[in-house]
Amino acid sequence: MKPTPEDLFKRNQEWAESKLSKDSQFFSKLSNIQSPKYLWIGCSDSRVPANEIVGMDPGELFVHRNVANVVPHSDANCLAVIQYAVEILGVEHIVVTGHYNCGGIRAALGDADHGQIDNWLAHIKDVIKDNYEEIFDLKDEQERVDRLCELNVIRQVSNVAKTSIIQNAWRNGKSITVHGWVYGLNDGLLRDLKVDISNLEQIHPAFQINS
Repeated sequence: MKPTPEDLFKRNQEWAESKLSKDSQFFSKLSNIQSPKYLWIGCSDSRVPANEIVGMDPGELFVHRNVANVVPHSDANCLAVIQYAVEILGVEHIVVTGHYNCGGIRAALGDADHGQIDNWLAHIKDVIKDNYEEIFDLKDEQERVDRLCELNVIRQVSNVAKTSIIQNAWRNGKSITVHGWVYGLNDGLLRDLKVDISNLEQIHPAFQINS
């Protein structure tokens, strides 16, 4: 039986009481300040709860989520989150986290008409175009989906690093590393794609911005 809105309020009360039973100052400390060191850019998929995956409490992880964890340079919402995280919160790590068997990725691989969302999936289709032979040399559809999940994360890590926000932060001496991870729905484990970017020299000169 699916929970009703009333059930959610009850669960919320139980959760709050459990936190207070362990630390009577839990919420009073949270209400005064947040000082996370991580910004998580992930997928909106309900099976990928950011805080739970990495065992962090509220206040320890700043989170932005959208369909298929895309970071377009035209997305003012995502850019505002990155800027706030870097310039106000002072995060030191930005983690782009995709997940295997992503529905958005699977949709981008197909040619069906999905309406408005196709405009968003076009960002992923650019990744497909640039890696077409590698993806379609894979015979199994699930392998294609999962490889595209990885390639999409790699592209979005690059997109984060190319923003003027991150480049200015590096130029001003801030220590920020952009990471690319993928989460496995079938085992609950994260995989590090080892595509970290932590300085201007790792960005192609064509994308470097000089102030």
